[in-house]
Amino acid sequence: MTPASLTLRGVTLAWGHRTYIMGILNVTPDSFSGDGLLQKADPVAGALARARAMLAQGADILDIGGESTRPGAAPVSAQEELQRVIPVIRALRAETQAILSIDTSKAVVAQAALDAGADIINDVWGLRLDPDMARVAAQADAPVILMHNRSNPKHASIDPKLGGRYVGVTYENLIEDVKRELGICLELAHGAGIPDEHIILDPGLGFGKTVEQNLELIRRLDEIKALGYPLLVGASRKSFIGYTLNLPPDQRAEGAAAITALAIDRGADIVRVHDVLIHARVARMTDAIVRSRHPA
Repeated sequence: MTPASLTLRGVTLAWGHRTYIMGILNVTPDSFSGDGLLQKADPVAGALARARAMLAQGADILDIGGESTRPGAAPVSAQEELQRVIPVIRALRAETQAILSIDTSKAVVAQAALDAGADIINDVWGLRLDPDMARVAAQADAPVILMHNRSNPKHASIDPKLGGRYVGVTYENLIEDVKRELGICLELAHGAGIPDEHIILDPGLGFGKTVEQNLELIRRLDEIKALGYPLLVGASRKSFIGYTLNLPPDQRAEGAAAITALAIDRGADIVRVHDVLIHARVARMTDAIVRSRHPA
């Protein structure tokens, strides 16, 4: 049974009532999607402008990240990540009471982001990379997004047009393996004292999965939803869409929109996206169909 709701900054995320939109703010120079804010002369001003637009277009949550997670990306030090994201979080918090999440797998970055005004920790390694992350989340009483991840540089393949993808990744049983490994993340969360109502699961589309495995995972998202937690799905502009449609990142909006509709039908509660307006409209229409209610 999925927890009924999560309330942050006076806003109640009522799971099952409608789909929530998470807008992506990449404070990086090398985002796979080409939207990295460090490419701008003033990244903080750029982040504020993009955040205002996303909120006006229907974003419910803003997700701020300072390290690219694309296949083959170079790692970033904690100090560099802090220098990228903390000024943006502080500026956003000074201007808006919108829900903010920090996209990081480093406990020191998560702690500083929470101190600066972030509300949620979005950890693409599901508490498994940094042994202090679960403690930071528990002590701050912060919700966590736990993502499944089998990314390994040795399986990364880079195409100049389509970007990075994973090849040669093997699973004994894709869905059962994803569920079992998410279970390890859940054990870490529970062991640190993080309550179920503060846990959101992400099946990790694009992270250590081949194109075919990503497509199968989308078809079977309802089996991940059956674990009993709110479900976040992030497919926006990812390379498996590009390899399926033979399109670069800036031409993948329609493919991502199709995934948003299918994911909602299979139980997604949050969709993490670059193109907020498109996905907000797709979500409202899909909600009106699958949730048997009119859009708000």
